[in-house]
Amino acid sequence: MIDAERPPYDELVARHGAPLGVEDARARWGALVSGARSGATTLITRERWEWAALVPLSEVSGMLSGLPVLSLSTARGKLGDLVRQVAQPYDETPVLLTRHRTPVAGLIAARRLLDRPAPRRRADPDALLRAGHTITLTLDPWERVIATACDGDGNEIAIGSAGSAAGALRSLGYEGSGGWTTASGPG
Repeated sequence: MIDAERPPYDELVARHGAPLGVEDARARWGALVSGARSGATTLITRERWEWAALVPLSEVSGMLSGLPVLSLSTARGKLGDLVRQVAQPYDETPVLLTRHRTPVAGLIAARRLLDRPAPRRRADPDALLRAGHTITLTLDPWERVIATACDGDGNEIAIGSAGSAAGALRSLGYEGSGGWTTASGPG
């Protein structure tokens, strides 16, 4: 039975949420692509055992040149076929999705995400401030807002960036070992 061969996706569901069916994903396509451009991953399923992931370009591993390329509007119309294509165990070639010929996201086999590390934990800005930490907002040369949280000794404990101050605060992230990770969040 095919279901018996399906990789254990429980971990991915815990990380990224329940998968959307192809029709639901097609209906929300614009928002899902915007989310991918901001760093979100969306699981999409067809026939229960064919799972794909709409991911930011940073999650498409390897060389991008030579990969299949489709416009967002074409991909939306062919989404069911694309999920089936990338989910095939014998060919896990990602598909690049473009807007005005510029790659903006990728569609990959969901099983490719299983071996990747868990995403970093979010830091709650209010909790950081209540704990006596400081958060500094700065603007980088590319007009991105950087939120940096520091402990009482001035050591960076969390950092995030986005197109707005609110987005940068939402994207604050850190690793459990006390080290920080830089993340880009939605604008």
